[in-house]
Amino acid sequence: MIEVNELTKRYGTTTAVKNLSFTVRPGLVTGFLGPNGAGKSTTLRMILGLNEPTGGSVTVDGRPFRDRPRGLRHVGALLDASDVHGGRTAAAHLAALARGNRIPRARVDEVLREVGLTAAARRRIGGFSLGMKQRLGIAGTLLGDPPVLLFDEPLNGLDPEGVKWVRGLFRRLAAEGRTVFVSSHLMTEMESTADELVVIGRGELIAAESLADFAARGTRASVTVRTRAGAALTELLTAQGGDVRPLAADGPGERFAVTGLSSARVAELAFEHRLLLDELTAGRSSLEEAFMELTADSVEYGATEQGAPR
Repeated sequence: MIEVNELTKRYGTTTAVKNLSFTVRPGLVTGFLGPNGAGKSTTLRMILGLNEPTGGSVTVDGRPFRDRPRGLRHVGALLDASDVHGGRTAAAHLAALARGNRIPRARVDEVLREVGLTAAARRRIGGFSLGMKQRLGIAGTLLGDPPVLLFDEPLNGLDPEGVKWVRGLFRRLAAEGRTVFVSSHLMTEMESTADELVVIGRGELIAAESLADFAARGTRASVTVRTRAGAALTELLTAQGGDVRPLAADGPGERFAVTGLSSARVAELAFEHRLLLDELTAGRSSLEEAFMELTADSVEYGATEQGAPR
């Protein structure tokens, strides 16, 4: 379990994290979300004792992480997959971590096999793709068989097969009763993987709740419509203030996601204008829609700002 209590971090006059409190529980995959510059990486580094808090405290299973002499036996963490010595082989890199944490050497071969890098064990890391480095970083988190695991953007560089594998890995680790804390900007993956969410903006807590509860807080629930009068319906709904977005069709006609209008209003308009609907399904806000809406005031750089960093 990870317990964060009134955590604050200031750099001069800049407050990166402010009075942040939340709990990450075992047996669940907890997603860690926030706009760029929200303070996610700073928070993860304070959990691991790499940054000293200005105020507040954070414990892992009841103790500060830096008080544990063999850290990889307690917490496995992947913060930057590229932060490895390129001249070492994958096996040598993991063997060094194992020696420093008194982990049996046989465990190196086990985790390389688990992440699919057995064939690359003797290759130098400098020649690895980003996806391979991500797999190696994940192998490092698993090396000590720890009860707590932290991942910062673990899906960067992975191909679709790799993303599917990581998704299954996180679910399995949580099912084993481990604490799994994942920071990611990929909303679709969080929607497929996370049980709970911690959402921050400008260093402050926005939400700490189940994914379903957070998504339900979005007010722009979508309505799915399928019709053979796509152009006419799109024009009609847009004129009424609806936002109409095309979807992949799974039957005759065209399929759309409509926000800004209720399903009852869509049905009423279609009936009044004699437009046949083949499908009309009321939905809820997606995680991405809820996230964009609820963090709108916490975005540091808007896409329309002149000279904003990319």
